[in-house]
Amino acid sequence: MTLEYKHQNFYEAIEHNAKVSPKKPVIFIGDRKVDNLRFKQKIDTFARFLEFSGVKAKDKVAMIVGNSEEFMISLFAITKIGAIVVPINTFLKREEFEYIVNDCGAKILISSSSFAKETKNLLYSTRVEKIVWTDEYDGLDEKNYSFVEIVGSMETHEQISNPPKLDDLACIVYTSGTTGKPKGAMLSYRNIFSNVISGTRAFKIDEKDRFLVFLPMFHSFTLSIMVILPVIVNSSVIIVKSVFPFANVLKQALLKRATIFLGVPTLYNSLIKAKIPWYFMWFNKIRIFISGSAPLSEAVLNDFSKKFKNAVLTEGYGLSECSPAVAVNRLDRQKPLSVGLPLESYEIKIVDDEMVELPVGKVGEIIVKGDCVMQGYLNRPDATDEVKVNGWLLTGDLGRVDEDGFLYIVDRKKDLIISKGINIYPREIEEIISKYEGVDSVAVIGVSNETKDEEVMAFVQPKENTNLDELRIKKYLKSHLANFKIPKHIYFVEELPKNATGKVLKRVLKEQLSKQS
Repeated sequence: MTLEYKHQNFYEAIEHNAKVSPKKPVIFIGDRKVDNLRFKQKIDTFARFLEFSGVKAKDKVAMIVGNSEEFMISLFAITKIGAIVVPINTFLKREEFEYIVNDCGAKILISSSSFAKETKNLLYSTRVEKIVWTDEYDGLDEKNYSFVEIVGSMETHEQISNPPKLDDLACIVYTSGTTGKPKGAMLSYRNIFSNVISGTRAFKIDEKDRFLVFLPMFHSFTLSIMVILPVIVNSSVIIVKSVFPFANVLKQALLKRATIFLGVPTLYNSLIKAKIPWYFMWFNKIRIFISGSAPLSEAVLNDFSKKFKNAVLTEGYGLSECSPAVAVNRLDRQKPLSVGLPLESYEIKIVDDEMVELPVGKVGEIIVKGDCVMQGYLNRPDATDEVKVNGWLLTGDLGRVDEDGFLYIVDRKKDLIISKGINIYPREIEEIISKYEGVDSVAVIGVSNETKDEEVMAFVQPKENTNLDELRIKKYLKSHLANFKIPKHIYFVEELPKNATGKVLKRVLKEQLSKQS
């Protein structure tokens, strides 16, 4: 089955919304709301600034921006002029930002001032020519600009000389692998629109829906399904800048009449246990709770449905290389422990190491085909060729399909760790720890906790006659890695288990920990 595409690019939908319903709110944030017409005007103005700054079609513009109206305006202004948006994980540190910004060759950086400590020096260590600060910043000059001043002072500009086409590159999402540095998954308008169309149909989305966005907008699922999709279908986005305190998330959901809620399993587990005010349970309008990033336990599914009787909690599966959604349980058809059926127009197969399709119920690697599959990895044709074969994407995940076509995730072929919905790759952490004085060798693994989320653990083999301290190593790591990558525990061992070729047997380490628990 093939999809029909109404738009060639995002801006066509924004123009349409401003024309047919100019006063309809597209964004709710705090006590403010932004209607379609004003949203378009701000996009036009910021796009004009980018053009004046020399940004052309196919140039990259990086974003290190928290959840905000500015994030959304920037995203659609960058793509309006045919440039490519690069949303970056805001939890990273300077060295990590530097690598990604250099790898994509970003010309302009848009940053929240709360990240200034880690981002301001990117002007000197990368090819970035200007930084636009989305909120108050003291050091404004010819290379540092204020987003508020730009949007408030420049003329709008509605003409596009060469509007982006369906198969042009729209976005580069950096994804974690199990080896080396992050890779930039190149996503076209067709890739993302295929997710938007299929997601809209699967969840029966219409203009009346309101999406509550508190998970980071840079995350591929939040970006496609909770930011771009609502704008394309002319529904609304409720922006919550922080998940803390969580009572505020629930307050915004209630006051702004949210209907679509995206979370991760640990959050739903907490909601089941939490004492939620009766008036929230009585008056909230949420009809769909969506879960991703890690498996939901059957107990959580059952307990959640008992507590929230007027809504459906549905689980899905995806990866950044697939824009990102691949499969989802339907509102009227789902199975516990399954991640659902493939989205409309996508194909899923379970194959062995020779790419031969396996029978129903057999475990093998999940491969995906459809308009969601990325164009490839930026600057990495070798890595692209490893995962794209005859139009199929090799996910590296192990799964099985039942007789009704429902997909079940069994395990990961790779060592990828997923913690609270964020991908973490062990080798990066291992490389940093190995540089610490006195470390002979190291292995990093992910261990599932009681909520099925994964926690980072490290095993360190010290050099002979060396005493290492866990707290000192963690302090060292804090200056080199994002906090979510720092191991919860560091275990010191006389010798790491290895096979005949010297490869560390991480399976053995996981077994050792499971025996201790």
